[in-house]
Amino acid sequence: MFEAVQFVELERGAEPVETVLGEFEQELEAIEAARTAREILVASESDDYAWWLVRKKGARLASFIADSKSDKEFVLDLRSGELIEVTS
Repeated sequence: MFEAVQFVELERGAEPVETVLGEFEQELEAIEAARTAREILVASESDDYAWWLVRKKGARLASFIADSKSDKEFVLDLRSGELIEVTS
């Protein structure tokens, strides 16, 4: 099981609001949910800073990371521990 999670910082320096967008059998489904949530927030032209991640349910380690201020997406290389930019 994978979960897509959204974090929104409503006030600079405040604790972000965490929302689980859903739980999915396949990692790609969770990534698509995170991408859709990101597209919606960016299209709303909100000034809030937000980021999304996909992780195995209950894990502290994310396998996909994206944020609202950049078009970049990252995955974690579990062998090296490095974030790798996803390119199309």
